[in-house]
Amino acid sequence: MSQQVLQEFFATATRKLHMPSEMARAHVLSYTRFEVVSLSNVDIVAAIDLHRLHRFSIWDALIVRSALNSGCETLYSEDMQDGREIESLTIRNPFAPPNPRQTRDQRNA
Repeated sequence: MSQQVLQEFFATATRKLHMPSEMARAHVLSYTRFEVVSLSNVDIVAAIDLHRLHRFSIWDALIVRSALNSGCETLYSEDMQDGREIESLTIRNPFAPPNPRQTRDQRNA
């Protein structure tokens, strides 16, 4: 999990969901049980390159870079193109309708 995801969760939970900040903080704290990936200056520049080359928002590029750094194979996001591959990472939209071909291919694997 990236620091960017934790920050976005807190901002969205308090601003859009009107969750009390104490409760949002408790959720963020509970998510820190998982590996939290921090980015270096080199990673920030690499995220800028992802932004430039793949037209991600800078915020999504930071998340993608964190996922790549942690060895993640699948990144779940409703904001990015389902099925898109960046290096060893595949982006999946958990809310996208199932792709019949993909489902058939997965059954045959």
